[in-house]
Amino acid sequence: MTAIPVAQQQKPPRLVLPMVYGFPPNRETLGGTAYLIVENEGNTLIDSPPWTESSQNWLREQGGVQRLILTHRGAIAHVREIQRTFDCEVIIQAQEAYLLPQVRVTSFNHHLALGETLEILWTPGHSPGSACVYWYGQGGVLFTGRHLLPTPRGELAPIKTATTFHWPRQLRSVEALKDFCRQKSLSYLCAGANIGFLRGTLAIANAQAVLQAVQVDNPLTNNF
Repeated sequence: MTAIPVAQQQKPPRLVLPMVYGFPPNRETLGGTAYLIVENEGNTLIDSPPWTESSQNWLREQGGVQRLILTHRGAIAHVREIQRTFDCEVIIQAQEAYLLPQVRVTSFNHHLALGETLEILWTPGHSPGSACVYWYGQGGVLFTGRHLLPTPRGELAPIKTATTFHWPRQLRSVEALKDFCRQKSLSYLCAGANIGFLRGTLAIANAQAVLQAVQVDNPLTNNF
């Protein structure tokens, strides 16, 4: 069993929305934020949370994990241990499935529907297998991973970084995501990093308007 460093013991997850919890930033995924959706049919973990004894115990108290969805390659941490602990399904876009050779994975190409409440849309650009997760609960919630992130002004934008895989493709994916969500009810956005810019909240409200207002003709470079 992998030892859990004492230094990684962190605050418990916070309630973001009814049935949705956000974990503290994970050092092993460069400050990424993971989320847990709690449902009677089984819980869904989005991206890798800090893998500590306290987080494991907390997840058990919520009923465990039925599936782990990874929104991009940078969100991969302790996936094998998570699957071993909870015997959960691991879902990742096909172009990044090779990164988990010792894990039983479910891969998808452009789109994957999971039951009646979850959909995953491939949004390449940030990484080859970058994806966003749409959940039907709470009026519609979109988990954007690192495809769209909060800015210092609390807005939402695609942000070019030194590790961006394909910037023009990411911008095209933003337009595809906007088209996808126009057909959905969408009340909240939950990003996979930069949540400190939201000043205390983890969910962006008025989500459909915020998403449709995202500009791709004047995108940001991460130099702040």
